[in-house]
Amino acid sequence: MIKIDNIVHKYTVWDDENTKNEKVVLDGISLDIPSSTFMAILGPNGSGKSTLAKHLNVLLLPDEGTVWIDGINTADVDKLWDIRSQVGMVFQNPDNQIIGTSVEEDVAFGPENKNMESSKIRTLVESCLKRVGLWQKRKESPTRLSGGQKQRLGTADALAGVPKCIVMDEPTAMLDPEARKEVIRLIHDLNKNEGITIVLITHHTDEVADADQIVLMKEGHIIGKGTPMEIFSNKELLRAAKMDIPPRVELGDKLREAGIPVPESILTEEKMKSEILRLYNETKGKGEATC
Repeated sequence: MIKIDNIVHKYTVWDDENTKNEKVVLDGISLDIPSSTFMAILGPNGSGKSTLAKHLNVLLLPDEGTVWIDGINTADVDKLWDIRSQVGMVFQNPDNQIIGTSVEEDVAFGPENKNMESSKIRTLVESCLKRVGLWQKRKESPTRLSGGQKQRLGTADALAGVPKCIVMDEPTAMLDPEARKEVIRLIHDLNKNEGITIVLITHHTDEVADADQIVLMKEGHIIGKGTPMEIFSNKELLRAAKMDIPPRVELGDKLREAGIPVPESILTEEKMKSEILRLYNETKGKGEATC
């Protein structure tokens, strides 16, 4: 789906009105993102992860190296529309991409600009809003939506382009815990049930336990890549990337230190709850049998 080959990206930084320098934000990044994958890119502020995300939708072009989207070089200006049709973007602040006076008008904006037939637009808008759970809100103003609902609307906008991949750049950064869970559930649904490739940019380690691959970035470099189990079991690597150890991983470590045999492979809240309940019932049953 996406192949990133040794890209370098630089920004111009003005020291004063007469002096400028170049800052390297991405320094030799190479990465393959297969179709239908859920890939999470983690890193602290300033690590380059958002800059990398913008290369996937041709919002930026690399100064060196190449980005391929479904076999198309992003430097091919004649294919810009094709690339952006393949890769949708959802940004940190949903208000920055919401322009319609109603929920359904906002989703219809993109297809209308492609001169799609009205009947097809109506069908597409209905499909996208139902997929993100906002069909009942279609006549409402986006300003009346909650933060989580606005992010779902941003996702519906991206889906209206019928993309193969959606890049989500810190979509939960401005949300409360419940709204964050709502957005993450939607991400999993689009990936697992619809086969859409997901690239999630975040600094919340607790959001990516179900990812297929995790990439750790620091100061414009990839410093680690692997499954959630591989990444979260490497505490030194997480600290090097200035990432928190997920709460469930810490809990599992403490339980094992206390002699409670919780498997290291458990990374999600639901599985941890289930395992603790199973161990409790098992211990309780043994106690009753002894009596």
